[in-house]
Amino acid sequence: MKYLSLHTGAKMPALGLGTWRADKGEVGRAVTEALNLGYRHVDCAQVYGNEAEVGEALKATSVAREELWITSKLWNNAQRPEDVRPALEQSLKALGLDYLDLYLIHWPVQLAHTVMYPQSRQDFIAWTTEHALETWNALEACVRSGLVRHIGTSNFSTKKIQVLLDNGSIRPAVSQVEMHPYLQQDGMRAFCRANGLAVTGFAPLGSKHRPAHQHREGEPSLLDHPEIVAMSERLGTTPASILLGWAVTRGTSVIPKSTNPDRLRQNLAAADLELGEADMALISAMDMGYRFLDGSHWMLEGSPYTLENIWDGE
Repeated sequence: MKYLSLHTGAKMPALGLGTWRADKGEVGRAVTEALNLGYRHVDCAQVYGNEAEVGEALKATSVAREELWITSKLWNNAQRPEDVRPALEQSLKALGLDYLDLYLIHWPVQLAHTVMYPQSRQDFIAWTTEHALETWNALEACVRSGLVRHIGTSNFSTKKIQVLLDNGSIRPAVSQVEMHPYLQQDGMRAFCRANGLAVTGFAPLGSKHRPAHQHREGEPSLLDHPEIVAMSERLGTTPASILLGWAVTRGTSVIPKSTNPDRLRQNLAAADLELGEADMALISAMDMGYRFLDGSHWMLEGSPYTLENIWDGE
C-alpha cells in the first residue's frame, strides 16, 4: 500500500474504502472484508447513516487502531460552533472510537440545525467567511481536545481553503474533492501541493450509484471510455483499476466504494498499479471539467447557493 505524507508527518493510505451509498446490512460486511484484504483507510460521514454498522466492523477487527485511518465528516446542519463537537462525538460513538484520524467539513453549505436535507429556502443559511471561520475554530478545539488528529475540507474551492489557511491556527490537512479523468482538478492539486495539503478524490469511477435526481441525461461514462477500456485490455486489468491507478500515480488518495468482495480486491490491487507517461498523457487529454456531483441539489428555489458561489468558478 502506498501512503501520502501529511504536513504533520502522519501517513494516510492512498487507497481507502468509501461508504457513501453502501446499504445497511452490507456496509459492515464490506468493511470487514476490506480490512481482511489489507485496507486500512475507511471514509465515513454522519449523513451516510451507516456509521454504527461500520463501527461494529471496526470493533470486531483484529487490526490495531493505530494501523487504521478513519475519516468522517461534519454535516451541514451542525456547523454552528456549539454544534461541532457534539456532531463529532456522535460519529465517534457510532464508530466506537476515541478519536478520528481526519474530520472534514462536508460542504460549504449551511442548513438549519433541525434540517438534514433542505425542502425549502427557509432551511438554508447563507455561507459567509465569518461562519466558515467559526466552524473552523470549533474544529481546532476538537483537535486540541484529542478527539481528532487532523481536520480538513470536502467540496471546498481553493478560495475557501485559502480563508482557512490565512486565518486559522491549525492548517487543513486534506482537501477531499470529486476527481477523475473528466474532472482532473489540476488547479486544486497545485494549490494543495504549494500549501502542504493532501488531496483525496471521491467519485473516481463516476458515482453511478448516486441518487437518481443527481443523474443527468447523456452524461459521459468513465468506465466505458474507449481509451480507458483499451488501456485496461492492454495492461490485463479492469477499467476501474486504470482509473484508480491513475489517481494514485498522480500522488492523490482515492476512496472507491464497493461491497463486492471481488471488486474490493481489484480496487486494492489498483493502488499498486503504476501507469506510464504515455498512458498518463492519454488520460490527461480527457479532462472536460465535468462534475457528476455539481451541488445543484442545494439550489432549490430561493436558496442562497449557486454553482458560482459554491465552486467559485473552479
